[in-house]
Amino acid sequence: MTDLLLKGRIALVTGASRGIGAAVAEGLGRAGAHVVLLARTLGGLEAVDDKIRAAGGTATLMPMDLTDFTKIDALGAALNERFGKLDIFVGNAGMLGVLGPLAHMKAKDWQQIMDLNVTANFRLIRTLDPLLQKSDAGRAVFVTSGMGNEIIEAYWGAYGVSKAALSTLVKTYAAETEKTSIRVNIVRPGVVETALLAKAFPGGYPGATQKPEAVVPAFLDLCAPSCSRHGAVVDLYRE
Repeated sequence: MTDLLLKGRIALVTGASRGIGAAVAEGLGRAGAHVVLLARTLGGLEAVDDKIRAAGGTATLMPMDLTDFTKIDALGAALNERFGKLDIFVGNAGMLGVLGPLAHMKAKDWQQIMDLNVTANFRLIRTLDPLLQKSDAGRAVFVTSGMGNEIIEAYWGAYGVSKAALSTLVKTYAAETEKTSIRVNIVRPGVVETALLAKAFPGGYPGATQKPEAVVPAFLDLCAPSCSRHGAVVDLYRE
């Protein structure tokens, strides 16, 4: 570990067991942060933990289903008891759900997507905001998509709507924290080789893609105490 810009910082990453979440968690660990790894799959979290520790970093494993809202509501108190603050929150967890015509979609499938992609992030903001306020430089970074924002595609309705709602949620939170030391931003990572992409394009994505590791530097910049960006949408597909 040669560049410890985040030494002593406490970070929480959701969806940390694979893909972008795992890559960002490993990057935060290499930069010196203690990373709280949150996802449903314990085995995946253990693999990420091994990589962080092999690079000289430290982590705490927190297996959790983010659609269990009771557990989310208790998360802030648990982290406060353990760490007393939170410096970095990366809201990465999300799901594609079922692709298909809105008129044919089952209500339970719609609700499942909204619960994870939108409502879970609202409840995370609510439970984690007091901890981010305790930090001298709280940083919150959320992962969204061009879908539902700049891009509207047939059959992507529930996912697109959820990501548009997430973007509005995060921009509202940014507006409400304008006069605090918290900086809140959004990343649109572009087309990244993840399980979500593989599910959306089972025959293979027809264009260029990038590895999850390629987007990590942008997250590290937004998580740094020196970051001054606030309410920004960092579109890595265009940059």
